[in-house]
Amino acid sequence: MLKGLHPLLSPDLLWVLAAMGHGDDLVLVDANHPAAAIARSTATGRLVTLPGLRMAEVAAAILSVLPIDDFEPAPVRRMEVVGAPEDLPAVQGEVQAEFARAVPGLKMQGLERFAFYAAARAGFAVVQVGDARPYGCFLLRKGVIAG
Repeated sequence: MLKGLHPLLSPDLLWVLAAMGHGDDLVLVDANHPAAAIARSTATGRLVTLPGLRMAEVAAAILSVLPIDDFEPAPVRRMEVVGAPEDLPAVQGEVQAEFARAVPGLKMQGLERFAFYAAARAGFAVVQVGDARPYGCFLLRKGVIAG
């Protein structure tokens, strides 16, 4: 146990977040996502699983330590709903609320499903949350901590 860290930040997740560099993407996905297959293609090949948790609570824990890239116009991307790209499912709305608390003014950009998969394969690592609601899939670009 460490002081001052959110209890959902497991050792494997902390390693991933610390090892990421500026501009690397964290792939944060729901229980329905083909996470193992996608993870094999990432920079690290790592899959961190967090079963039994809701997406928004994991996003809040990650945002407690991960700086979001503010040099980029779309540092957070979400998977668009097939056939309804403007829709924002409840799981995405909950995560957007966590981003609004952590990074005021930040809006998620949508990515078409297969474009999301392609971008995820180019990510650093995959974190799969036990939340089974569809479209709980996000890419978070790591920023810098100014000195």
